[in-house]
Amino acid sequence: MLPMPPSLLRWMRGAASSRVVTTAAAAPAIYELYRERRLPLVRLAVLMVDDLPTAEDIVQDVFTRLYRRHGTSLDAVDDPNAYLVSAVMNAARSALRRRRIARAYLPPRPVPAPAAEDEALLGTGDHEVIQALGRLTARQRQVIVLRYWSGLSQQEIAATLGISAGTVKSTAHRALTLLRTRLEER
Repeated sequence: MLPMPPSLLRWMRGAASSRVVTTAAAAPAIYELYRERRLPLVRLAVLMVDDLPTAEDIVQDVFTRLYRRHGTSLDAVDDPNAYLVSAVMNAARSALRRRRIARAYLPPRPVPAPAAEDEALLGTGDHEVIQALGRLTARQRQVIVLRYWSGLSQQEIAATLGISAGTVKSTAHRALTLLRTRLEER
């Protein structure tokens, strides 16, 4: 069997010095359990998480938690083997859950940079207008662009967006007021 890792052994010795060990015979109980059960538990964890380093970390953490909770004496644990198997299975499920969440995360898409020729052709006033348009709501931006860029009438905008002509008129009025306010602030 593999020996106990030096880091865990140092930690256990340091923690054991702060605990009172009642008998000298009780001290090796967790060490023996580690030597006997470590490799089968790592195999079990590898079957669950399909990753040897993660499986070794899981088993190491389980033994560390067992030691923190019960010390070197395992008298309070009814069935240490069942406890270890259950703890390894729970830790493996948690690792898989964290892995699934990490894989599901999609980072936000980077904002595409405008083409250099577009930037060169725009004046400083144009940049300000484009930035102010970007701060409008989607509906307001659609109405303003369709009205003043595409040159559509209120009825044509209403038919395109599927809204009433009155909504087009009020949305355009609010959007123009916001644009004037934001451009005057600069």
